[in-house]
Amino acid sequence: MVSTDRLSAFDVVFKEGIPNKGRVLNTISVFWFKKTEGIIENHMITTDIPAGLPDYLRGRSMVVKKATPVLLECVVRGHLTGSGWKEYQKTGSVCGIELEEGLQNGSRIKEPIFTPSTKAETGHDENITEEKAAEIVGKTTFEFVRKKALKLYKFGRDYAFDRGLVLADTKFEFGYSPEGRIILIDEILTPDSSRYWLKDEYEKGKLVSLDKQFVRDYLEETDWNKKPPPPPLPADVIQKTSERYLKAYQMLTGEELPVF
Repeated sequence: MVSTDRLSAFDVVFKEGIPNKGRVLNTISVFWFKKTEGIIENHMITTDIPAGLPDYLRGRSMVVKKATPVLLECVVRGHLTGSGWKEYQKTGSVCGIELEEGLQNGSRIKEPIFTPSTKAETGHDENITEEKAAEIVGKTTFEFVRKKALKLYKFGRDYAFDRGLVLADTKFEFGYSPEGRIILIDEILTPDSSRYWLKDEYEKGKLVSLDKQFVRDYLEETDWNKKPPPPPLPADVIQKTSERYLKAYQMLTGEELPVF
């Protein structure tokens, strides 16, 4: 698997890349795969580049076990924001789960909730209820991924919090190994699959993200219709987005991103 510097927003891929983004995503996944292998087996085999492959893959790729994906996006929410916030404003619930009244954008949910969605081949994933998810993948698989997703989220949330970050929500993907075991695949707890907020700013009532939300916020202020072709991204937006990815890596790992 190779993590690129390409960026998408509102389901549109932009021409400009975000420097270091691919290496940050890959290296953070490696970091978390190692820390969570006691919770669940994952697909990572090695980050060593096989002979004959180009050197530019260093730091942004890993060799993984082949797996058949479980057809769910396994989303865990510890804070109310994004599509969950929009749904809550309309119905007082998220994916059929009733929440307490009076929550605001960014509010912490008393107990993290598992809110699966479909894996759409085109367009947007669709939030679904737990009952619908169990129909899609079977009750045994559903219960297993639900339990593991919640455990992984809580582990990541507590670890990140101690390092100055609020893990608002995240998405996990699971797959069946060739032997039939359910394992963790794709990426884990990266700034692309998760929302990380700066803890100090959160305590002041501000949601300051260390991910591509900065790009989304910029685009919302333009007159772009969110359809291809995308507008060019200004150099300062690209630079500041790259800085956010690098800051997430440094805060989580306590190290600077290796330079090759």
